[in-house]
Amino acid sequence: MTTSTRGVDRTPAVLVLEDGRTFRGRAYGAVGATFGEAVFSTGMTGYQETLTDPSYHRQVVVMTAPHVGNTGVNDEDMESKKIWVAGYVVRDPARVPSNWRSTRSLDEELAAQGIVGICGIDTRALTRHLRERGAMRVGIFSGNALPDEGTMLAEVRQAPEMSGADLSAEVATTEAYVVPAIGEKKYTVAAIDLGIKGMTPHRMAERGIEVHVLPATATVEDVYAVNPDGVFFSNGPGDPATADHPVSVMRGVLERGTPLFGICFGNQILGRALGFGTFKLKYGHRGINQPVQDRTTGKVEVTAHNHGFAVDAPLDRVSDTPYGRAEVSHVCLNDNVVEGLQLLDRPAFSVQYHPEAAAGPHDAAYLFDRFTSLMSTALMEGQRA
Repeated sequence: MTTSTRGVDRTPAVLVLEDGRTFRGRAYGAVGATFGEAVFSTGMTGYQETLTDPSYHRQVVVMTAPHVGNTGVNDEDMESKKIWVAGYVVRDPARVPSNWRSTRSLDEELAAQGIVGICGIDTRALTRHLRERGAMRVGIFSGNALPDEGTMLAEVRQAPEMSGADLSAEVATTEAYVVPAIGEKKYTVAAIDLGIKGMTPHRMAERGIEVHVLPATATVEDVYAVNPDGVFFSNGPGDPATADHPVSVMRGVLERGTPLFGICFGNQILGRALGFGTFKLKYGHRGINQPVQDRTTGKVEVTAHNHGFAVDAPLDRVSDTPYGRAEVSHVCLNDNVVEGLQLLDRPAFSVQYHPEAAAGPHDAAYLFDRFTSLMSTALMEGQRA
């Protein structure tokens, strides 16, 4: 049973990191216990899209913005059917939401969906700790789930780690479905759901694409059964080193030369398909204000990120792969992490971030146009042949 903690009389709560550091505050959302990987998000807005992004499955999200919940919750900004975060950490929750679209408070929504959170702690100190020590396992305890500190720490250390976690099938659709094109249908795309956000197929539909969203377990035969003009691999949670099946499917697509686009987890899948390795970042990139340079144009974009793993590909040269030459197309300006890949001899590319602009920014919207351009070119070449 979960209860709301709205108001001044909040239940005491404790956050315990796996290295033993402890923060004491008050319950926010549901009362109980939860475990996950502690990560921080630097976005000042868009918390509803963050909460409902399947990529955050099994993660406890720490908000660096101090005041959260101002605009409440509505029924339009959900990126999936539920909240996926394992827990939520804020400093100062809004006492009363104030927005014309709001239908309920964030506190009420967290409680209704059983999401255990904590408020009233120094999130700046917690974020600095995670930056110095790295993302790690964490537990939040409140109410009857609040044992002694030794017991809490032992329970945190028994929780599963994110390294080696195979999670995409836990968040993906189990049945294929279709998002119809808006207006005239121009293309058909098979989208592999590894944890897709709702706005992503919508952005493609806006461009005349009929999107067939397929489960993470879809085979190459399932992909080509929809007669696609292009194939898309979505974002999603977990360690890309475990994603052998999606990698195999992507290699099947690359062998056929079908236009291919991947984002986030899909970028890591492409990296593995091309023969590159992946690795876990110390504390990852999360938020809607990350600077990335498109090396093909020189332009700098402000982009939305949610990833704790990255592709290990050389930045200073073109690489030879089983599918032709490949290069790093985008790079993070904060730390030189690979943020995009493209093949030079086949119509395939990917980015590590979220171009669907939910919840913003819109700098990367051109990537969907780049995908449609690849499909248009492939169709014209097919007609000429």
